[in-house]
Amino acid sequence: MKEILRLEHIQKFYGNQGNLTKAINDISFSVNNGEFVGIMGASGSGKTTLLNCISTIDTVSAGHIYLDGTDVTEIKEKELARFRRENLGFVFQDFNLLDTLTISENIALALTINKVPAEQIGGKVYEIAESLNITDILDKYPYQVSGGQKQRCACARAIINKPKLILADEPTGALDSHSSQMLLSTMQGINEQLGATILMVTHDAFSASYANRILFLRDGMIFTEILKGSDSRKEFFEKILDVLTMLGGGQSDVC
Repeated sequence: MKEILRLEHIQKFYGNQGNLTKAINDISFSVNNGEFVGIMGASGSGKTTLLNCISTIDTVSAGHIYLDGTDVTEIKEKELARFRRENLGFVFQDFNLLDTLTISENIALALTINKVPAEQIGGKVYEIAESLNITDILDKYPYQVSGGQKQRCACARAIINKPKLILADEPTGALDSHSSQMLLSTMQGINEQLGATILMVTHDAFSASYANRILFLRDGMIFTEILKGSDSRKEFFEKILDVLTMLGGGQSDVC
């Protein structure tokens, strides 16, 4: 299977020599095309910092990140926005939708920015909305739909350009349990049916159980990783809880 993401000895420092904090401490791992990988760890373990390093929002202090063979850490600042647009999709906890645009227009925005011809946009939006079961809300505004529908809209926006990697930061954090389950099933479908590669940060063991592999961080380093393999989601969930216990607490202590 093709490798889509590779991190080599990534380090990230904050502060100065007198008060230096090492948020990421020599992390290396790879993600293959079509994988659904979860990242878990206690507050301050480096989860969001790691995601920011990968997304090129936050430049690394040392090491290299390769996305489909391109060394992201070598891309010049003025070229980062274009690189992110063309290669990455994002799903955030707070949706990041524009209230003045309809659901359809929010999804289409990613195509417009990438200069897709106007006559192609409508068909592409409807196609992706149909796959996520949100065609009935395309003409509504974000304030007129539920949190779960907003997040499915965010998923549609993230995948409509067929990015090489989707980064999801606590995507269920603002949702109730029913909406969370629907969103996770949607993300699992995106992964399995569309072949999307997903890297998801989450504090929730239930959410993580939808992934195929989990990396656990502690103090800016990889503590361990587990694979779902042939396990059922329930069996994988139990394994996740076991690792969280080893990390020093139950699920409520991991955020």
